[in-house]
Amino acid sequence: MLSRTQFTVKNFICIIIKLMKRKISILGSTGSIGRQALEVIEGLDDKFEIIALAAGHNTDLLNEQIRKFKPKYAYADDESKIFGAKYITLDEICSDIGTDIILVAVSGKIGLKPTITAINNGIDIALANKETLVMAGDIVMPLAKEKGVNIIPVDSEHCAIHQCIKDISQVEKLIITASGGPFLHKSVTEMKNATVEQALAHPRWNMGRKITVDSATLMNKGLEVIEAHHLFAMDYDKIQVVVHPQSIVHSAIEYVDGSVIAQLGLPSMHIPIQYAITYPERYEGIKSKSFSFSEIARLDFEEPDWEKFKTLHIAYECGKLGGSYPVCMNAVNEEAVFAFLKGKIKLFEIIDTVEKMLELHKFIQNPSLDEIFEIDKEARAKTLELLSN
Repeated sequence: MLSRTQFTVKNFICIIIKLMKRKISILGSTGSIGRQALEVIEGLDDKFEIIALAAGHNTDLLNEQIRKFKPKYAYADDESKIFGAKYITLDEICSDIGTDIILVAVSGKIGLKPTITAINNGIDIALANKETLVMAGDIVMPLAKEKGVNIIPVDSEHCAIHQCIKDISQVEKLIITASGGPFLHKSVTEMKNATVEQALAHPRWNMGRKITVDSATLMNKGLEVIEAHHLFAMDYDKIQVVVHPQSIVHSAIEYVDGSVIAQLGLPSMHIPIQYAITYPERYEGIKSKSFSFSEIARLDFEEPDWEKFKTLHIAYECGKLGGSYPVCMNAVNEEAVFAFLKGKIKLFEIIDTVEKMLELHKFIQNPSLDEIFEIDKEARAKTLELLSN
């Protein structure tokens, strides 16, 4: 039986340990990245305290996560279906200055406003939401710099670049790798006639449906180029995409002296997620398995087929034009992908739809945040109208 002194010391130690835990909130906890993030946190020996979990419609899984991880707060589209945690809004989650880091793992434009709120409150961001920088990189990155907030990328490619860079001023080129998706060695005809099931059969990564289709068209890589431009303040002409089917080299950088440094690892999102939420520390945590060069045996690299994967060229052009073009492109592509997933259009019609809507787009050079959301809304509405006809 513990004495009063021993009990007091034990309580004091427990309090200190709890205070030392990194406080994290996860937006999109029921999605692919969110679920894997919770697996990472579970394997990190009580190094984190989960403050809030946020989801959309999947309240069954959210409530399972609440029971297991015991966050103080939770958010879902339907407040009445949350049990075991206090409901608060996304804005309130991102305004809690006691939070050390927020993992933004929601899909789509919904991630933008919470990210800006968190930055304004001085909270570091582990960013797994492409739309935040594709839509508003010119707003988000300067704001983060002003507020002294770290934005650590979760995407394996940007995470790899982040790990390789020591001094961005000495970097000559960013090299972003792409697996090539399920249609890398298929003909244009085969790709045009592809089914939803074929488009979702990614050879290397297990991801959400929307991002998997983007990987099939290589739009995902185009979005990553725009992200990289904003994250690392690198000109588009110095960002190169290379097809690498094995997905072992996650990305690389070339320094001004010609040296190339790459980050390698087996395809596993656990590693970049853990890097982002524990940065600048590294822990053993959970890893896929130790890397073996002899088992890999060979690494292949090739130039993208720009004719077959026209979305990559479109993304580069929209990025270079800047302003409202990436906003329009992202919105149209997303709605077209959803239409493809519902069987309403064919895979190549995604590309056709994006091209048509960009031709009709009324360009704005420096859109405000309100204008960005209005452009997004209008582009989606016009896309749905076009697809319905």
